[in-house]
Amino acid sequence: MTPNLQERVNAALSTVRNRAGDTFEATLEEPIVVNDRPVLAEGTRFTGHVTTSTPSGRLEGRAVIGITLDAFTINGQRYPITTSLDTRRSENHKKRNIEVIGGGTGIGALIGGIAGGGKGAAIGAAVGAGAGTGAAAATGKKDVEIPAETLFRFSLKNAVTIPN
Repeated sequence: MTPNLQERVNAALSTVRNRAGDTFEATLEEPIVVNDRPVLAEGTRFTGHVTTSTPSGRLEGRAVIGITLDAFTINGQRYPITTSLDTRRSENHKKRNIEVIGGGTGIGALIGGIAGGGKGAAIGAAVGAGAGTGAAAATGKKDVEIPAETLFRFSLKNAVTIPN
């Protein structure tokens, strides 16, 4: 049986501030018990690192941040570990961009149609689409933020021997 580690990250992590290789600290939320014997107490300190951090593009591309645990410390002794990865992704841009650009097109066509009939509507739609695209680009970054105290569950990949 491989124990699951339920951990709370101690500080916020994000695709804006963090890059692959950045370290973080986490705290064990629930004690680990093996064969009815507690082996890691609640509150045990762990360290980990960011495995990947890709910020979002303005109009396309999803932001991604991945983390894993590297070690824990008991009585001043550090024990290296290998755990599963946890990855978080931002939302897809496509739906939001279609709404923003489409809304700009519709408003431009409406204003152009009122001002200049059919030809004005076509010109207004083109201008509105350009404005909508600009708005989507200006506000379109969708980064991933993991707030401090967020709970994660990791699985140990290798056995760890802890002396008594």
